[in-house]
Amino acid sequence: MYDVIIAGCGPTGAMLAAELRLHDVRVLVLEKETEPVSFVRIVGLHIRSIELLAMRGLLERVAARGRQRPAAGFFAAIPKPAPECLDSAHAYLVGIPQPVVVDLLEHHAITLGAHIRRGCAVAGFAQDDEGVTVELSDGERLRTRYLVGCDGGRSTVRKVLGVGFPGEPSRTQTLMGEMEIGASQEEISAVLAELRERDRSFSVGPFGRVVVPAEGISTAPPTLEDFQKQLRAVAGTDFGVHSPRWMSRFGDATRLAEHYRVGRVLLAGDAAHIHPPIGGQGLNLGVQDAFNLGWKLAAQIRGWAPEFLLDTYQAERHPVAADVLDNTRAQMELLSPEPGARAVRRLLTELMDIEEVNRRLIEKITGIGIRYDFGGGHDLVGRRLRDLDVQHGRLYDLLHRGRGLLLDRTAQLSVGSWADRVDQLTDPTAALEVPALLLRPDGYVAWVGCDQQDLEAHLARWFRPGPG
Repeated sequence: MYDVIIAGCGPTGAMLAAELRLHDVRVLVLEKETEPVSFVRIVGLHIRSIELLAMRGLLERVAARGRQRPAAGFFAAIPKPAPECLDSAHAYLVGIPQPVVVDLLEHHAITLGAHIRRGCAVAGFAQDDEGVTVELSDGERLRTRYLVGCDGGRSTVRKVLGVGFPGEPSRTQTLMGEMEIGASQEEISAVLAELRERDRSFSVGPFGRVVVPAEGISTAPPTLEDFQKQLRAVAGTDFGVHSPRWMSRFGDATRLAEHYRVGRVLLAGDAAHIHPPIGGQGLNLGVQDAFNLGWKLAAQIRGWAPEFLLDTYQAERHPVAADVLDNTRAQMELLSPEPGARAVRRLLTELMDIEEVNRRLIEKITGIGIRYDFGGGHDLVGRRLRDLDVQHGRLYDLLHRGRGLLLDRTAQLSVGSWADRVDQLTDPTAALEVPALLLRPDGYVAWVGCDQQDLEAHLARWFRPGPG
């Protein structure tokens, strides 16, 4: 019997498996595809995802395979510079092929002891008070304490679970791919300049990425001829595109699962939410779901979770996804060629010259503006903490094991009997404006103060001692 079976070995599933293995949870990941995807799709890792990778010691490996870019121009592709002094030591974006991200996270999970089986799809399941019986497409049955669906927007787990997926269906579709482009950069720039005000849903950009409106709604995989035809219709030229590396179509469907958990079955990533890819938030949102869920599910399995802890997964992540759905809806409207939408875009472009407006939108898309509701208190409580210089290194280096952390400048506090799940750093020189704070394993501030009794109350809230 496994502790957790994860359906889907994309970025969300692989990250969740690794997070669970940090706590010695027995994990099996089932992936229906027999081989990793072969197409090279470039994705952008946003600031918060970069921070999470740094917290687990993975950032150097990711950075070596990607390209660092400014944290700018995300919101509806409005070309504004990155705000000054963003509250992060990693205030940039990393452009990286999605298969590389999956490979790195999968290797990380395997190194930690996760088991991954390819060519295995979940066909059904039934849960009871003790666990979940999972049926595979070949008829095999497996037993697990918990099942997590990380199996994408058409999630079998969500459908079998019977969770509603309300929202809006696709009204339009877009072709997106990466391919060789025969036209010169001068020709491309001239066409883009001519079309910029008339049609912002079209682009030919870095890495040979081509984005062009599709003709109608279809479920068929696009062909190179589809791209050439639509490019000629929109731009008057197909730019000599050839030798595609990957091609796909996506719609503007926007949906959010009504529940992230029903009993012993949970949802994460695209299985819980889908939205247009504008702003590049999808992969990041899923990875951050996994980071939030991992330590909580592990605590439940290891026997030290407070009664409410697993329910905080939906309470915290569902509103975040709802906000992403809203901002992608807004961005899609701003790409419309209709006069009203163009007028709003011009107004917003002007407003983004105000530093705080630009900062707010960038913080929203990159995930560093999130504040979870922990019931009030100091302004830091419920927020992520940036990487800091501390004695003998960096703060995030102390979070590699996925444990909580007490950062104490007073030298008067102690984690006491919670030392088996919460580390402690006494550092009077730490660059903090508070005497001490408690970090959850996902890097969010759970408590700020200087009183031992108050600290212990919050340690008990988030890290209740197990039996004995």
